[in-house]
Amino acid sequence: MLRPHFLARTAAALACAAFGASPLRAAAAPMPAANITLGDEVFLQTTYRELRGRTVGVVTNQTGVTATLETIVDAIRRNPEITLRAIYSPEHGLRGDQAAGAYVSSYVDPRSGLPVYSLYGATRRPSAAMLSGVDVLLFDIQDVGDRAYTYISTLAYVMQAAKTLGKSVWVLDRPNPTGGIVVEGPVLEPRFESFIGLYPIPVRHGMTVGELATLFNEHFGIEASLKVVPMKGYAREMLWPDTGLAWVQTSPNIPEWDTTLVYPATGLIDSAGINNGTGYTKPFKYAGAYKLDGLRLAETLNARPIPGVHFRAASWTPMSGFWQGKTLSGVELIVTDAKAFRAVRTAVEILVAIRHLAPELLTVDGAALDKDWGTDSLRRGLADGLDADAILRRWEPATRAFEDVRRRYLIYE
Repeated sequence: MLRPHFLARTAAALACAAFGASPLRAAAAPMPAANITLGDEVFLQTTYRELRGRTVGVVTNQTGVTATLETIVDAIRRNPEITLRAIYSPEHGLRGDQAAGAYVSSYVDPRSGLPVYSLYGATRRPSAAMLSGVDVLLFDIQDVGDRAYTYISTLAYVMQAAKTLGKSVWVLDRPNPTGGIVVEGPVLEPRFESFIGLYPIPVRHGMTVGELATLFNEHFGIEASLKVVPMKGYAREMLWPDTGLAWVQTSPNIPEWDTTLVYPATGLIDSAGINNGTGYTKPFKYAGAYKLDGLRLAETLNARPIPGVHFRAASWTPMSGFWQGKTLSGVELIVTDAKAFRAVRTAVEILVAIRHLAPELLTVDGAALDKDWGTDSLRRGLADGLDADAILRRWEPATRAFEDVRRRYLIYE
């Protein structure tokens, strides 16, 4: 006969199971300790006291989290000493679920009851009405270290609006996932200014958002009331894994941290008619086209002195986009040494190799290509038959000049 206490335990276990819980299983594992303290954590621990009663708005998205993955919005709402008035979201929306270039609407967040004002919808700059009742704008968004990624343009527009409307901007600093050492041109030429390149900086700038904010504010003349809340324990040579932080995808096509390594390479080739794997399972990790000989492309690229990467012949069939349903061939980029890898050089090498192997597949959209690269010298170099080294040499003087300027705005060693 079964004892009553056994029956009671069994009934309790069945009840827990019915509601998705288990008496025999512990709670989910806590997040491991990170190796750095993020700017938002420093703010939440101490710096918030400097607000002195001023109200705040937060420019953020799904990446604005602490090391324990609590959102900055939730963390602020737990602190009765901080008054949060509004949230502002960039491209891809507050949750990061909107496609690249998709219109993002404003709405009221059902969780917090706060207005969420889109900065990638009817306007890309916060208006006076959006900033009503807000004294300080906190910027807490993870960047990827590439000039064309629009979050840093949103930062610049927020700073410009703050200057005009008499608000302050506090940047809660976060790591550059690809490190703070490598800088790769070309430097954007002012005539190609756009939302994917507002200021004359290189494709890979090697700066954090806090460092960029100070550069924009002082060197490029925004002159807003700006405060950067630095990280603790961060060093320039750190790549994302060195920080000990979990990666939260920054947009639908940047699902993993290592996508940020190849994004400045293959993100620059699609306007030349070359598919980069977007619409497939490994966005930005491929380079190829319809009826391209992937084996020959891999052999050609692997014979070149391109540091930190190996090229695997590959085929793939995009599930969405222009190439949907077509089997493409080309190469998969296998980064073998993240610190040695040079993304911009890799992009130029891929385009030069395809020009040699199958020039008919380079369907260059001149306006789009020049905007992406911030210069027409890449397009002209390809047309003139220059090799990769010759094209890259054209950009070196401007890149070195930028590094001299950049040095004055670096926060971390």
